[in-house]
Amino acid sequence: MNRPRRNRRTPAIRAMVRETTLTPADFILPLFFHEDAQDTPIASMPGVTRWSLASLVKEAGEAHALGIPAVVLFPKIEESLKTPLAEESHNDTGLVPRAIRALKAAHPTLTVITDVALDPYNSEGHDGIVHRHATGALEILNDQTVAVLCHQALCHARAGADIVAPSDMMDGRVAAIREALDDEGFTAVSILSYTAKYASAFYGPFRGALDSAPKDGDKKTYQMDPANAREAIRETLLDEAEGADMLMVKPAGLYLDIIARVRETTTLPLAAYQVSGEYLMLKSAAAGGWLDEKAIVLESLTAIKRAGADMILTYYAKQACGWL
Repeated sequence: MNRPRRNRRTPAIRAMVRETTLTPADFILPLFFHEDAQDTPIASMPGVTRWSLASLVKEAGEAHALGIPAVVLFPKIEESLKTPLAEESHNDTGLVPRAIRALKAAHPTLTVITDVALDPYNSEGHDGIVHRHATGALEILNDQTVAVLCHQALCHARAGADIVAPSDMMDGRVAAIREALDDEGFTAVSILSYTAKYASAFYGPFRGALDSAPKDGDKKTYQMDPANAREAIRETLLDEAEGADMLMVKPAGLYLDIIARVRETTTLPLAAYQVSGEYLMLKSAAAGGWLDEKAIVLESLTAIKRAGADMILTYYAKQACGWL
């Protein structure tokens, strides 16, 4: 008689036959930071902090010491620096370039990934340049935005970023950024493309952390419709053809089917982002005593890796390393 339970009989046997194993090397830690000298707890994301530059370097060093290979940077830009054309996004002496230099100086082996998008810098709060028609309708200008994204990626590369991660979902931006980087001699800088970034309601706490919500309208003309799966394959094929080095699906937990489909479509490394709303749900349920936080977080992260993700962006990265 076949008895699959024999392979579940003891912890040692279960470990021997386990198909999916989490390690600290699977994680990328997202970090929020600002110009202020004081660290600020983020109310919408309990346990997550918006760091000063000095604290950012310390936090990244602690994560790296746990075995986390990479961090991804998300700046909160002062309101006075936000403009319709997001010029601050490619200021070589701006907040992000200074953070990159500080991180690479303090932790040379840490991989620094930067977010390439205009929403933290755009006075409209959109990932692209906004054109207002006479009718009042908003249009996000694709090609004009891509030109600014290229300047932003170059700014980050000059500062020492290892990987730039365009999260804007403009058409053609991977090819344009690759060409811009190569033309300036940054052939070693990688592109981690947000390939299938959905127009999800799970981003709310993140936008509160950066004060980057759209002032008007929504992001549905450039982020993907949550109802679509085949479209993710189209985006995957395009990004791979345009020269992306790595791909990403965002969010992760409710999009395991998308992770699996993309994994089957490409041989490129695949990341998935356990986003702020997913984090907040787990934190809230655990704080209320309804779920065992360690058990549910490790289960959720294992499911993301099991679906096909090689890398997981998660606010739980440091805690998960401790649990593992």
